[in-house]
Amino acid sequence: MEEIYRPIWVSIVGNVLLAVLKLTVGFLYSSIALISDGVHSLSDVVTSVIGYAGIKISSKPPDKSHPFGHSRFEPLVAFLIGEALVIVAYEIGRDAVYRIIHGGRIEVTSTMLAVTVISILAKEFMFRYSVHVGKRLNSQILVADAYHHRSDALSSVAVLIGLGTQRLGFQYGDSLAGLVVALFLLKVSLDIILENVGYLTGQAPPFEICEEIKNRALGVPNVLGVHDLRAHYVGSRLHVELHIEVPPELTLKEAHDISEEVKKRIEEIPEVEVAFVHVDIKGVTE
Repeated sequence: MEEIYRPIWVSIVGNVLLAVLKLTVGFLYSSIALISDGVHSLSDVVTSVIGYAGIKISSKPPDKSHPFGHSRFEPLVAFLIGEALVIVAYEIGRDAVYRIIHGGRIEVTSTMLAVTVISILAKEFMFRYSVHVGKRLNSQILVADAYHHRSDALSSVAVLIGLGTQRLGFQYGDSLAGLVVALFLLKVSLDIILENVGYLTGQAPPFEICEEIKNRALGVPNVLGVHDLRAHYVGSRLHVELHIEVPPELTLKEAHDISEEVKKRIEEIPEVEVAFVHVDIKGVTE
């Protein structure tokens, strides 16, 4: 199995087990906090399956209909994951507010607390694994999925606090914990949506990356200047276009070799997928 798919499968299997555990105990003891946390884990299964499909599609090679590849499908799928999380956050928050308004007490048991602790530890492991692989492979789907795990871990911490305070006598601990879960989920979903809108609309990279591109080009011998630098995201990777200036006395082959070296150095930047280098003769062409 390719490394990029392993975190997805860990996520799917782990979340199925956690969802079954939390929903079973939640319904058994009528805990809205555990039920909402179980739904949160169940939503992770759905988004992980979507993420798997997104990675499969985005890794397809270029073809006639997509000459620059299918990499834009990855942020598109991540964007859809964010949209799905907004809906889940709304449903959880609505149920929590309903319980607060209309009241209702539950008896918090040691089993409920133990399930929450297991969830925290499992989700934190899945977060660390997914974000490590996602950042190393520059996969926005894996990173999005990882932060979904982190939001679940943090929401489980809120559930643990809510159940703990309710066991100590605070009537709304369970319901407030469910509301906190919804807020955690809403923040993460909006972050995912906003980040991937930039990838989908061809947003320019940060200033620091543009400066690194320029400095790498200027670091090649006989590159006298750089201008008309343009870079934009195609999916989660950058396409770069720039003009370099070389001395007029160079042969055509020497100028070509310089452009190839500039291209090579720029494409060594992890965020860059491809660079297009135009050669201008200093003082002659622009």
